[in-house]
Amino acid sequence: MVDIGDEAPDFTAPLANGDVEAFTLSDHLDEAPIVLAFFPAAFTNTCTTEMCTFRDRLSRFEDVGGTVYGVSVDLPYTLNEFRRQNDLNFGLISDERRDLIDAYGVGESWEPREIRVAKRAVFVVDGDGRITYRWIADNPKQEPDYDAVREAAADASA
Repeated sequence: MVDIGDEAPDFTAPLANGDVEAFTLSDHLDEAPIVLAFFPAAFTNTCTTEMCTFRDRLSRFEDVGGTVYGVSVDLPYTLNEFRRQNDLNFGLISDERRDLIDAYGVGESWEPREIRVAKRAVFVVDGDGRITYRWIADNPKQEPDYDAVREAAADASA
């Protein structure tokens, strides 16, 4: 599992932003601080609430130069529909192959079919590609402290 001070695992994955295009973390470090908000599944109650809260507070992250991306194991086409239905104004990264949840150490299995999804987690990556903030939920219904995430983004942009 990555920790504060570690180099963020680089990746290339599909980005759902209305279209579907490749997203490589290292190519976007100029957007830092980057908030990677992992969530278990689109269209579930807590995940919808979390992503809509990031949507509603996006200007607070932009005010400190931050860029928010949601990350889940859903297919990019599902994520685009989730974005559309919830009027999300930031991109969602599809980890359909589960490479990111493995690299960041936030994978878990859901019963009864043992479906592997992301734990709810947030990482802030600075312009040097380092993790400056890490939060992992204790349970699937726990949401992040959005103010703490914003403060971490502000600190990473300083």
